[in-house]
Amino acid sequence: MLLTAVIITKNEERNIRRCLESVKDVADEIVVVDSLSTDATEEICHEYKVKFVKQEWLGYSGQKNFANNIASNDWIFSIDADEALSDELKKSLLEIKNKDFSDATVFSMNRLTNYCGHWIRHCGWYPDSKIRIWNRKIGKWKGDIHETIEYETSVDIQHLKGDLEHYSYYFLEEHIRQADKFTTLTALEAFKSGKRCDGIWKLRVKTTWKFMHDYLFQLGFLDGYYGYIVCKISAFATFMKYSKLHEMTKKA
Repeated sequence: MLLTAVIITKNEERNIRRCLESVKDVADEIVVVDSLSTDATEEICHEYKVKFVKQEWLGYSGQKNFANNIASNDWIFSIDADEALSDELKKSLLEIKNKDFSDATVFSMNRLTNYCGHWIRHCGWYPDSKIRIWNRKIGKWKGDIHETIEYETSVDIQHLKGDLEHYSYYFLEEHIRQADKFTTLTALEAFKSGKRCDGIWKLRVKTTWKFMHDYLFQLGFLDGYYGYIVCKISAFATFMKYSKLHEMTKKA
C-alpha cells in the first residue's frame, strides 16, 4: 500500500512540526494544502519533503477533496495539523502498509484529545473513533461543518490499534471562541434544514441534559478539573446553539 498523508493548514506553526514528525516515516508522500497562512507554517513544511500547495479556502470538504485530488497515491491518510500518531498507531500503520487490501477497505482509529495539557479519556471525547484511511476512488468528503466521507460502495471497516493524538486547545479561551464560532454555523445549518426553537424550555432541557450526559453518564468527572470544564463548555455550547436558533426563529 502506497499511502499519502493529506493535511490542510491555516496558521498552524505551533502544531505542524509535531504532525509532520509523526507521519514522515509512515507516509510515502505528504501533501499540505495551505489556505494562505501568515505565520511560519510554510517555512516549517519546507523543512520536510512535502508537496506544499497554496489554495484559498474552499470549505472543509472542498479543501480536503482538493488535497486528495493532487495526491500521487490513491490511498489517503487524512490527518489534521493538530494531530499526531501514537507509537502504537504508527506501528499499526507500518503493518498494514506491507499488505494488500481491496479498494473497499477503510481504516478507523481512536482519537485521544489533549486539552490544556491534559488527556481527556471520558466526557464523550474518547475513544472518538474516526475513519481516516481509505481509497480515494470510492469516497470523498461531504458537508461543510461536520464533514464526513461519503462512499460509492459498501465498505469493510478495519480498526487499528493505537491512538491518534489530538492537541485541541491550549487555553480555555480558545475552546470558548471555537464554541461560539461553530454554534453559529450549526444553528444556521439547523435553521436552513427546517429546525426551529420556539421556546426557552428547549434551551433549559437541552443544556441541562448535555451536562448531565457528559459529566455523569460519560464519566467526565473521572477527568478531574478539566473534565468538569470540558463538560461545562460543551453544555454552554448547546445553550448557545439553541439560543441562536431561537433568535433566527423569532426573526423569521
